[in-house]
Amino acid sequence: MRTRVYQDKEQIFCEWRRRWVRLTPEEWVRQQLLHRLVEQLDYPFGLIAVEQAIQVGEAKKRCDAVVYDRQMRPMMLIECKAETVPLTQKTLDQASTYNRRLDVPYLMLHNGPQTIVAHVETDKIDYLQAIPTWKDLSL
Repeated sequence: MRTRVYQDKEQIFCEWRRRWVRLTPEEWVRQQLLHRLVEQLDYPFGLIAVEQAIQVGEAKKRCDAVVYDRQMRPMMLIECKAETVPLTQKTLDQASTYNRRLDVPYLMLHNGPQTIVAHVETDKIDYLQAIPTWKDLSL
């Protein structure tokens, strides 16, 4: 990952957005996770959208990241927080609100040291022990 200081502010190059963005604690967590998904878990780079805009009621929101399947259907919504921000029910509620629009089968909450991955079905949620590989996700 490339970083720089520009006009006295730290920045990181986001490969997905193809531009320099402010290096906030949350952005650092997001970039670390996205690179891990691609480099270690074999997620296709081109099937990950960052800062995906969605409409939730009257409000325009942005998902931290959305992973698509090969038919470009959303399959995982990712919500990142800074390492110092605990993953709470409020974080899950935020992701669930976004998911009402996307209707993905997987939700991931991540803050660096902690990751929660849930497989969401109509009437139940199963929590996974680890982040699934691309192969496991796309079965």
